[in-house]
Amino acid sequence: MVFLPDDRPALGAVAALVRARMRPNVYDLAAFSLIAALVILAAHGAAGMGDSLDALSREPVSLDVAGLPEYALRTTLRMFAAIFASLLFTFVVAALAAKSRRAELIIIPALDILQSVPVLGFLTFTVTFFMGLFPGSELGAECASIFAIFTSQAWNMAFSFYQSLKTVPRDLDEASRSFGLSAWQRFWRLEAPFAAPGLIWNTMMSMSGGWFFVVASEAITVGSTTVQLPGIGSYLALAIDQQDFAAVGWAVLAMAFVILLYDQLLFRPVVAWADKFRAEQTASQQKPRSWMYGLIRRTSLVKHLLAPFGWIWQRLLMLRLGARMPRLATARSRRTSSSVDYLWLAVVVAVTACGAWLVIDYVRQTLSWRDAFEAFGGGLATLSRVVILIAVASLIWVPIGVWIGLRPVVAERVQPLAQFLAAFPANVLFPFAVMGIVATGVDPNIWLSPLMVLGTQWYILFNVIAGASAFPSDLREAAAIYHLRSWTWWRKVILPGIFPYYVTGALTASGGSWNASIVAEVASWGDTRLQAYGLGAYIAKATAAGDFPRVVLGIGVMSLFVTLFNRMLWRPLYVFAERRLRLN
Repeated sequence: MVFLPDDRPALGAVAALVRARMRPNVYDLAAFSLIAALVILAAHGAAGMGDSLDALSREPVSLDVAGLPEYALRTTLRMFAAIFASLLFTFVVAALAAKSRRAELIIIPALDILQSVPVLGFLTFTVTFFMGLFPGSELGAECASIFAIFTSQAWNMAFSFYQSLKTVPRDLDEASRSFGLSAWQRFWRLEAPFAAPGLIWNTMMSMSGGWFFVVASEAITVGSTTVQLPGIGSYLALAIDQQDFAAVGWAVLAMAFVILLYDQLLFRPVVAWADKFRAEQTASQQKPRSWMYGLIRRTSLVKHLLAPFGWIWQRLLMLRLGARMPRLATARSRRTSSSVDYLWLAVVVAVTACGAWLVIDYVRQTLSWRDAFEAFGGGLATLSRVVILIAVASLIWVPIGVWIGLRPVVAERVQPLAQFLAAFPANVLFPFAVMGIVATGVDPNIWLSPLMVLGTQWYILFNVIAGASAFPSDLREAAAIYHLRSWTWWRKVILPGIFPYYVTGALTASGGSWNASIVAEVASWGDTRLQAYGLGAYIAKATAAGDFPRVVLGIGVMSLFVTLFNRMLWRPLYVFAERRLRLN
């Protein structure tokens, strides 16, 4: 290309325009100020994680309100470390389960079992391990706490991503294959964007779910091992132990402030950014808004600094990893594949049976049949509570979630409130529950039960909101044209549309309720302690006493109940939802 002398003014104008766009503006100043503040806070909080364990005894957690900002910072760093690990786990494990039939045979039952293992169960066996990795350092206890929070977040996100990958519309999948996209390109161009709305809402729910167990993960008591890490959870545990209502209120206020902060700075911008991944867009559709997202889009220098990362990502998306030439399956190859599947299934069953036998043999050598009957009886009691509570929560939150999800403006306003309610720890209500039960003399076996679903019912709400938000507008318009109303609209239109999302939310809420039974079936306020009959109380009592055989027995029985319940109810519903959506 040859430029004439007359083109020089135009070229100069273009160069001036480029320089003007690269020049920092007031939005860059605001963005850099926020980034610098976050980096300084993160560095300050992370520096304290490497102190010696002796520092915890020299400066124990106190109820001084002046220490709450530091405690809130430490807790928030643990939460985000756990959520980052959960995202890595989700993208690797859930994708593998959705893509490989043989991996699915192992991963999905394993997730069923892992989500049923209570946080205290993980702490029982991991505290010693992590503290042994970093002897004499606070970092070991920090890793144990982060891992405990991870176990309250990862399973929900993995199930959500797995469900979305299994229900990608068939026409979109066939279109991506017709364009010759490799497996790598299909994942990042189609499958991950399709799963993004549900994964983002479930990430928010998992973040809030981590708050529900923050007391158990920071105020660690396993047998003779007692560690209180600086954090809102430890502060709240101490306030409850000392019956200090004012301190409980300050802890809840600090938690609400932190939730509002990361909602505005992180989750709301991500929701606004991910709106472009909706399967369809209409002109009348109201888009989610975020002042932080708008600020970043108006920056000049920040966008230029991030441009190289975008270029690298685009080059990565051009890689043809996993590309295979189409090959016709012969009868012989199909027989070979079927034989390999049966062999793989036999290996999985054999390994599972060996693991179950090792657990049974360990328990048999130390416990009696009476202990087994006690654990199974408690499991039946907890199962009845879980079934009733999930049914009641579904009747309440499915209509509300649909109403919110179909109105983006309402969803935008409800988002931080829903996160706070989901994060609200049941421990805060223990004093009122204990005092109310003692004053009225009612049966704790009944009135402690609602505490089990207090934090897990939001899994249903968040997933239903995500499903209703992703519901195609053209289907809504078609239903309006045909004048579908009332129960017909619910039965023919919206319930089939949100059904996969509801199954994910109800399955996770069910597993979370089993997990929450550990803290909900045993409530205390000062010296007053109430206990409901159930498997959660059995495990909590064994954990506090450091009785490892009974802990193993309780976790094994809980895993058995949850796995059978999921196999008999939730998995068939999963398959039904997958077939229905894929066929549509």
